Amino acid sequence: MEIGIDSFAAAPLGSEKLKKDSAEQSLNRLLERMEFADQQGLDVFGIGEHHRKDFLDSAPTVILAAAAARTKHIRLTSAVTVLSAIDPVRIFQNFATLDLISGGRAEMVVGRGSFIDAFPLFGLDLEDYDSLFADHLDLLLQIRDNEYVTWSGKHRPALTEQGIYPRPKQDSLPIWLGVGGTPGSFVRAGVLGLPLMVAIIGGETHRFRPLIDLYREAGKRAGHAPEKLKVGLHSLGFVADSTEQAANDVYPGYAEMIGTVGKERGWSAPTRAQFDAQMGDTGAFLIGNPQEVAEKIKRHSEALGGISRVTFQMDIGNLPHEKLMRSIELIGQSVAPALRAELAVS
Repeated sequence: MEIGIDSFAAAPLGSEKLKKDSAEQSLNRLLERMEFADQQGLDVFGIGEHHRKDFLDSAPTVILAAAAARTKHIRLTSAVTVLSAIDPVRIFQNFATLDLISGGRAEMVVGRGSFIDAFPLFGLDLEDYDSLFADHLDLLLQIRDNEYVTWSGKHRPALTEQGIYPRPKQDSLPIWLGVGGTPGSFVRAGVLGLPLMVAIIGGETHRFRPLIDLYREAGKRAGHAPEKLKVGLHSLGFVADSTEQAANDVYPGYAEMIGTVGKERGWSAPTRAQFDAQMGDTGAFLIGNPQEVAEKIKRHSEALGGISRVTFQMDIGNLPHEKLMRSIELIGQSVAPALRAELAVS
């Protein structure tokens, strides 16, 4: 099982002047955490993509490329690339370049994103939400598998035996499909034989098992080998020396963050009791001390029929850099070894 971190490069809170002054520091500290995760032996670090003032990750490949120059082993991925809102030729070129810079460590997780800010920003029609993604994914896979591409679709000018460069170092650039809870997305990933990254940020993780079974069955029917149908889990996570400390560190900022988004979507801020429930045995949060978090990941893997990757989404609660560094250290030195030892025995 691969263990990693995802970040949305959360923007600093405070006054407008403070935010502007601190954005540079925030990005440089994020790069420090990416370098530290590499040193701690973690397997993967992902950067999301958002186009709103809460986050600094509107150009994720730039962040990943900066990290590539400071790391040696860790795989560098998106988490996720909002494929509907970008030209597949350009995003492939960006990640192929990242792959060359990093020595073959680039990956992509592509999806439709949980926010719609990119649509008006890039002049896209929300009525095309599904067809844009289908078109762009089809073209991206064609480019990944072929140097010269002939393709036509609904939303982009056709290509006729045109070469797409540069080509990545890896023979086949890994592309995962990032999904939430839409059955059709799970089926699509299975039919295409793409590894699946499931974002489970609330509720009970085991309830996603029927959707993952649907993915595996669709992949089997399409003729893909079982080992090709990998499942990854992306969840809110934070590890501290004690579970009480972890909860107390995360909850205030988490409640503020969800409350802010909730104003747009009609949610209310979570109570502490609701937050604590998500930290329970079957809840989605990977928050606690190292032993508890490792045991929870193992239970989640068993409940979902086996997972190949788990990533901690740590941009929660406006946590200080020092605490995030300590969490990465605990994941690298305690959580990951415990899981790897358990899997080696089983």
